[in-house]
This record gives sequence, structure tokens and C-alpha cells, in this order.
Amino acid sequence: MSLVKVQNFINGEFVESAKYLDSFDPSTGEVWAKIPDSDQMDVDNAVMAARNAFLSWSSTPVQERSRILLKVADILESRLDEFAELESHDQGKPVWLTKSMDIPRAVFNFRFFATCALHDLNRSNQMQALDAFNYTIKMPVGVAGLISPWNLPLYLLTFKVAPALICGNTVVAKPSEMTSVTAWKLGEVCNAGGLPPGVLNFVFGTGPSAGEAIVKHPDVPIVSFTGGTVTAVKLRIAAAPFSKKMSLELGGKNPAVIFNDADFEKCVATTVRSSFTNQGEICLCTSRIYVQSGIYQKFLERFVQEAKKLVVGDPKSPDSFMGALISKEHLAKVRGYVDIARQEGATILCGDEPLNLPERNKQGYFMRPTVISEVKDSSRLITEEIFGPVVVVVPFDTMAEVIERANSVKYGLAATVWSSDVSTLHTVSQKLHAGTVWANCWMVRDLNMPFGGMKESGTGRESAKDSIEFFTEEKTICVKLS
Repeated sequence: MSLVKVQNFINGEFVESAKYLDSFDPSTGEVWAKIPDSDQMDVDNAVMAARNAFLSWSSTPVQERSRILLKVADILESRLDEFAELESHDQGKPVWLTKSMDIPRAVFNFRFFATCALHDLNRSNQMQALDAFNYTIKMPVGVAGLISPWNLPLYLLTFKVAPALICGNTVVAKPSEMTSVTAWKLGEVCNAGGLPPGVLNFVFGTGPSAGEAIVKHPDVPIVSFTGGTVTAVKLRIAAAPFSKKMSLELGGKNPAVIFNDADFEKCVATTVRSSFTNQGEICLCTSRIYVQSGIYQKFLERFVQEAKKLVVGDPKSPDSFMGALISKEHLAKVRGYVDIARQEGATILCGDEPLNLPERNKQGYFMRPTVISEVKDSSRLITEEIFGPVVVVVPFDTMAEVIERANSVKYGLAATVWSSDVSTLHTVSQKLHAGTVWANCWMVRDLNMPFGGMKESGTGRESAKDSIEFFTEEKTICVKLS
């Protein structure tokens, strides 16, 4: 594939940048795209375009906004193969995964929010004693600043863009500088779908340059961010003087709690998937596995056996379950946690086996699924987000014990619980400090249900209801009838 040159998308046009950054294909380690290194001036231009478009877009009937977003979804779906290939090049994940998850989910995000907004209801109340009538309306907030991560680039970007637009906001978005290509191409799709100029703008670049400029901009009253907890601290500080509405979906250190009476075969298969899908680079991936002592050894042996079967290799191969990690630096970080395990005397059960890669992938950022046992609860492997294909498996004895241990970290995004006892499932699920708990399953998502984290895993929720509430201001109007 020839070198891709990305441009900013401002006011419906593609705009050259004064400076560019290198973007690497994680599977080869080679530069495959040039990304704008945008600055304050680029952000100012995008915000101005969004402000100018806001008056007409916010006044556009929701039925018309819905029609346009559905058209965008149709065009994106028609270009599934193209976008899937680009997403794989950009992020390193297998093409089969982008075709089955990333791009279809981006299409679904547009369709879901385009239609659910049509059925959103306002509130009303008649005050008979005072002869007055109250009702509410939902108003768009204004220019929304949306910052999305590199692990599920188009998937998570559209999870913000779609509800922001259907509510009548205009958008200035900054995707991760490591995975910007599909967002750039989405600009083409939006133009073809009839989205008016300035309604959606993309400014590409780094967080300290472009991202911070968006968050600090006085004409951006609302910010939605998905990314790391450390970055979120900086964004909170930057936004504080402006009293902006903020939604933060941050990291996770998600536990799986597996009881003796779990459906063993289903549990093993699903936990392998929840641990290593997308190279473990999903905020919802399992990273701590607590197994009740009665089946601990049996589970550990089988889990390691199944993990060793997973093929790590060329993302273009349909046989590759895992592709490459996002960057050379991130690979070094993830491997650093395995070094910590060695230093602490933990047992590394798999992951050290040599990789058998095609010649074109020899310089890529690949790592095998790694399973570690004999780890203390105080270890950084238990308490810190690794965000890669490294999981820790430890035993527990009682329900009360495992609840306390699972809740002992600073994160609270998601968890899974495995048992054949319904009472156990409900009791443990209700006591775990996590925004989402899956019982006897993983990644079964209903966009009608709220999504978000507790503690340092974030602030706010995203869903049909929650996203519409976030991207609007609700106003009460009271009419005196006489």
C-alpha cells in the first residue's frame, strides 16, 4: 500500500496541514501514513466552522438529521471492506475482527442513535391548583469536543459522534494520532451522505497540541473523552475554568470471578476471548481472573492450554486471532509488566514462546498471550492497567473474600461473574464496584443500557438515554394558563 496522507476535515473540506506526523503500521513497524500535526490555529478554524454551522443544524428537524445519519450509515456499510483494511493497517488488529466488529459496530452506532432520538419524549406536568402547565424541551449544547482512543478507532469515535449530531450539536473531533485514517475517510462518507459543511470537523494531531486546544477552547462547552486516566486528570484541570459538561470513559482493571459451579467449558472459552481479543487492548478486557480453589488448578491448566493455541501473526491472515500491539513503545510497556512478574517471583505459564512471523511482519509489535500465576494482591500486575495480552490468574476461597479483593483496585469499569447459582450471580454482581457486570457472558452490549465506570474508570454514562441527556440541555417551561 502506498503512503497515505491524511488531511484535516474542516467545514466539509480537506485541508492541508503545515506539519505532519509519522503513523506506523503496527504489523510491520513501517511508516504507512502521514498525520496532520495540528495546533491552536487548526482548532480555531474547526471551531469557527462548527459554530457557524450550529445555528442551522440545531434548527434542522430531528427527522431530517436522522435521515442524513442513516444515509451516512448506509454509505459506510457499503465501504465495509475498504474501512476494515484501513483500520487493520492503522491499529494492528486482524482484518477479520475489523470486518466483524469494528466497522459493523460503527455503522450500528449511526443507525441506533439516528432512530432512538426519534422516540425520545419530553416531560410535562399540569399544576391544577396553580392553573399552570410545565413542560420540558431538550436543546443541543453547542460545539462538542470529542476525543477518541486508538484501540477501537472508528467504533468508539462514532459512539460519540452519532449521539452528538442527532441531538443537534456540531462537532470538532480529535481521534488518536496513532489511528486517524478511518476518521479521515469518514469525512468523505459524511459529505456523500449530505451532512452539511461544518457540522462535523476532524482535527488530527497530538493530545498536548490539538486535544488540549479543543478542551480549553472557550467556544466548546461540552467535551467527551475516552482514553487513559492520567490524561483525564489533565483534561479536568484544563476544562475546570470553563465549567464545561464533561464525560470521561477511562481505564479498567477488570476482574473475572469464577466459582466452582461455573459452566466450565463456556467459562474457559469466553474468558480466553475476554482476555485476548484485540490483543487485550480493549478497556473491557479481563485482566484479573479469580478462580475458586475447587477448580483453580483445572481451570489454570485448561486456560493456558487454550491460550497457547491462539495464533498471533499477520493481521491479513484469517487464522490470526491476534495481530500486533499499537506501537513499539506500548509493546515495551506491556512486556515491562512481564519483567515485573519475573522480579517478583511469579510464574509465567505461557507467552515466552518464540513467534513464527512472515518476513514482512518481523519488525511488527507482536506479543503472545501471556498467563501469569502466583501473584500477590499488592503486585502492580494486579493493581495497574496493562492494556495488553497479559492476564493474572489467582485462587480464592469464599464469596466475601473475592468481592473484597476484586474491589481493592482504583478502577471500576467492568467485571464478569461465572456461576450456575442465580443467587450467587445477583449477589456478587450487585456488590462489585463496576459500571457493567456480565454474568455468564462477556461483551453482550445493549446500547439502551448505561455504559461507564466507577472510581478512576470515569465520570458519566453513555447509552441511548444517557448520551442524549449528556448532549442536550433540558429546559423547563412553565405557562400560566390564566
